[in-house]
Amino acid sequence: MRKFLKTLITSCLGFALLLTGIPHSGATAASAIKDVVIDLNVPQVTREVKDNQIDLNALNVYDDGHFMLASEHLTWKSSNKNVASVKDGAVTLSGHNGKTFISVSDGKYNDRISIQFKGNQGEILVEKEKGSRYSIIGKAIKQMTIEEKVGQMLMPDFRTWKGQNVTVMNDEIVQLVKKYHLGGVILFRENTETAAQTTKLVSAYQDAAEKYGLLISIDQEGGIVTRLQSGTDFPGSMALGASRSEELAEKVGKAIGEELNAVGINMNFGPVLDTNNNPDNPVIGVRSFGEDPALVAKLGNAYIKGLHETGTAATAKHFPGHGDTATDSHLGLPEVPHDIDRLKKVELYPFQQAMDAGIDAVMSAHVTFPKIDNTKAISKKDGTEIAVPGTLSHKVLTGLMREDMGFKGVIVTDAMNMQAIADHFGPVDAAIRAVKAGTDIVLMPVGLESVANGLYDAVKSGDISVDRLDQSVERILTLKLNRGIVKAEVEKSLDEKVSNAEKTWRSAEHLQIEKEAAAKSITLVKNSGVLPLKAGVNDKIVVVGSSAPTLLAEVQKHHKNVTMINTAAPLTGANLTEAKTAKYIIVGTNTSTVSGRLPSASLMKLANQMIDETDASVIGVGIRNPYDIMAYPKVDAYLTQYGTKDVSFEAAVNTIFGVNKPSAKLPVTIFNQDGSVLYGFDHGLGF
Repeated sequence: MRKFLKTLITSCLGFALLLTGIPHSGATAASAIKDVVIDLNVPQVTREVKDNQIDLNALNVYDDGHFMLASEHLTWKSSNKNVASVKDGAVTLSGHNGKTFISVSDGKYNDRISIQFKGNQGEILVEKEKGSRYSIIGKAIKQMTIEEKVGQMLMPDFRTWKGQNVTVMNDEIVQLVKKYHLGGVILFRENTETAAQTTKLVSAYQDAAEKYGLLISIDQEGGIVTRLQSGTDFPGSMALGASRSEELAEKVGKAIGEELNAVGINMNFGPVLDTNNNPDNPVIGVRSFGEDPALVAKLGNAYIKGLHETGTAATAKHFPGHGDTATDSHLGLPEVPHDIDRLKKVELYPFQQAMDAGIDAVMSAHVTFPKIDNTKAISKKDGTEIAVPGTLSHKVLTGLMREDMGFKGVIVTDAMNMQAIADHFGPVDAAIRAVKAGTDIVLMPVGLESVANGLYDAVKSGDISVDRLDQSVERILTLKLNRGIVKAEVEKSLDEKVSNAEKTWRSAEHLQIEKEAAAKSITLVKNSGVLPLKAGVNDKIVVVGSSAPTLLAEVQKHHKNVTMINTAAPLTGANLTEAKTAKYIIVGTNTSTVSGRLPSASLMKLANQMIDETDASVIGVGIRNPYDIMAYPKVDAYLTQYGTKDVSFEAAVNTIFGVNKPSAKLPVTIFNQDGSVLYGFDHGLGF
């Protein structure tokens, strides 16, 4: 009897892809290439169905255990073209019921896989071949050295080299990739000037990798965390949260994935699935979809789906949740004091939903969770006793994430150079602790040589078992196969890659999605009959505050009689006199800290001075955090845009003048200074 095993694969048509197996004869030996197999026959590999299409890859398997994408002299066939056709591994189902065998041959070796379409049951059944020939991940691991295994688990950054931004590959970095058998690298804004330059750099990284394709990762969240210098500046997660639109979140995720994929970046460290229920949070804030776990989960999964549609690996961060903190883990060690019941309802809920939906990877948080793990360590910074953060906690990574929540994908640490880790634990000890806790990838180790050697020594001494390494390497290689991150026998030409990248970055389609996301995110929080603005020809508008030049440029598109006061706050003398001649004043405020939005902050004094000392109608624009109105609640109108990109300013000013009709809702609660609610979650006005 054939056993059907459910896997994670679904299509937009609602098909479930089921896996089973049928026997197949083994392959004959060869001197170099040992076999050719279809990647979906590998037991650990799953594949998503997109638009009634399944993409298959043929893999050349070698004597030394490594494998590469086969790309020459292949013949693909379908035994029943009424059910499905195949071209270069892309299988397209016709919609007719029935079964077909998809086969591939290089003239010497061949493999096949069965695909059955059951339209009346809404299912696509894929029957995997069985046999030891498909245990290619296990065989590869058996022939890897300890150094090669550790290398797969290291993901350094090469932001700069000898004081210069790394935008072109150099020989020294090539040698480091080879010497330490690196499994991946992370890129930053310093590395990504243009589409062509980034494509060439990424291609050079992949050329430097000896056996297995590199995970090329980046933090391309959108909004305030955008690393592609000349890519499309999509609004961030809280802007999408305000829109309440799963469709829009998926479109943004897909567009981001397309821009990454076009230059060869195959792993995104996003989305942020932290539930931002603490308005004092200095590091998450607008990077979160909002304060409601259900909203975060819903839009997070839509964004993930979009990324996956492009073949880009997605990463949920920062587990178990960095949202309810008031300390920046780049600078210190935050604590989340809640017990497991509260965590499951709030912090963990979006992560569980993402895991259940097939997220590739989860990034851990450098945050302590004393109700989960109260283990203490002695700080190397000052000798005091401190709590062990989630990134270094076996109870958090293995006990909670693996065992309780059932996550089988890749665990990656947050950056190990952040002070929450580097100050208290030291680079080598932190890396060893993280691996022992259950992490698979050590991100941005401080001192590649010393950390690598420290991990080698820990394995040789038995402090870290070889089996523990093998578990991580299996998960990493599984991720690479699932996302097609495998070195190819014959790569596309660099010119072809560059041409595609330049067409994709800031394409007309992506710019339209960028505008749509910005327009749908603008939240009208307060309006005392001022908006939409109907300024007469002689009505003067004054623009002041944060980003005044950008606001001015946008206002001038709608009204000519406008002046900018671009000076220190609060205004004095001639500047105040100038402001008093205005009928309307637009005040931009941009804060990211608690102190910045206090009424005593100079920017907030400016806003209140405009309200109290002029007769103008004052319109406040919360440029980044929506909470700014807490400091100037008497403003006549207030809207928030959740981001600092030009497209968000355009959308906000279009809303002020009634060109854009506001429909967004607050994804967070805004409080008064005394802690009472000023504007609740889901509040939002229209015209």
